[in-house]
Amino acid sequence: MKIREFGVEIWMNAHENDARFNLAETCVDSLTIGELLALCGRGGGDLAELLPMRMGYGAIEGSARLKAAICGLFDRQRPENVIVTHGAIGANHLVHSALAGPGDIVVSVVPSYQQHTAIPEACGANLREVRLRPENGFLPDLEELARAARGAKLIALTNPNNPTGALIDRAGLEAIIAIARAEGAWILCDEVYRGVDQDGDGFTASIADLYEKGISTGSMSKAFSLAGLRLGWVVAPEEVIHAVSIHRDYTTISVGGLDDHFAALALEHADRILARSREITRRNLAILTDWVEAEPRIDWVRPRSGTTALLRHDLPVTSAEFCLALQAETGVMLLPGSALDMEGWLRIGYACDTATLREGLSRLSGFLLAR
Repeated sequence: MKIREFGVEIWMNAHENDARFNLAETCVDSLTIGELLALCGRGGGDLAELLPMRMGYGAIEGSARLKAAICGLFDRQRPENVIVTHGAIGANHLVHSALAGPGDIVVSVVPSYQQHTAIPEACGANLREVRLRPENGFLPDLEELARAARGAKLIALTNPNNPTGALIDRAGLEAIIAIARAEGAWILCDEVYRGVDQDGDGFTASIADLYEKGISTGSMSKAFSLAGLRLGWVVAPEEVIHAVSIHRDYTTISVGGLDDHFAALALEHADRILARSREITRRNLAILTDWVEAEPRIDWVRPRSGTTALLRHDLPVTSAEFCLALQAETGVMLLPGSALDMEGWLRIGYACDTATLREGLSRLSGFLLAR
């Protein structure tokens, strides 16, 4: 299978190890194991319970404990509707590989995570893109989506959206569902940022709970601050879980036993983990908002959820040239919009520790002022 190079991952791999102030990161400030145990009301002595754990494969599709904890994030899902994967990146790959084939029409709402365009293309699907625009608040145009969805097998989107931070509310999701239902199409919703909305309890409705052909993917990486576990999931009707499991047998076997254990522990205390994440994202977005409002050469559409935003600049350089010069001169890392097919924009991640965000923004201001 031939597939396009992954623009975001190539850029991150090339530059993040040299960044002094990484404002391209998309995860909420990562937890240590000690911090995780403390948030869950456990002490370091509880690590002793791991000593008898045998380092075999364990439960192939995820432990019963972990599946039950994942179900706790949803309103109407059962363990039979869950399969555990190697991160959401594994979950998305498996769903597209299982459902998208030669000649199938797949609609992808973009900008998005590149998996949702490159993998169906590589599978031979007929890809149709529906582009989000700032004048619409980076929300999908429903008439455009309905036209693109004619004859579609699958509609793919991220909600909350990466990279814009836009949020499709329940009414918007219901409208998209009506479009999909008319075509008999599946909806794959990448929900890795679910739980850190800027308002209310922070929880977006899940497509898996709203639609009989809804497929949700998620992970421990973004909202849960535990990317090092490399653990994600697919929540979907059983026929999709079965189709995914066939492909999964060739790529995964099982996730690690330690990953399963700590993910289950974190999800059993999801309210505490997500409360910390919302505190960080809401505080830091307020800081970023004040900064944008004071910068005449930057504008944006303010995010409503997630951990990232798109900044539009007016410098007479490409986004890649901007980011390379910025990092070389200041140590601040951003992601160029060109990696997202959004030239003229920059993606910033604002969910890092607050001191890093403040210093990075200060240095970014100095960089802009010098030009």
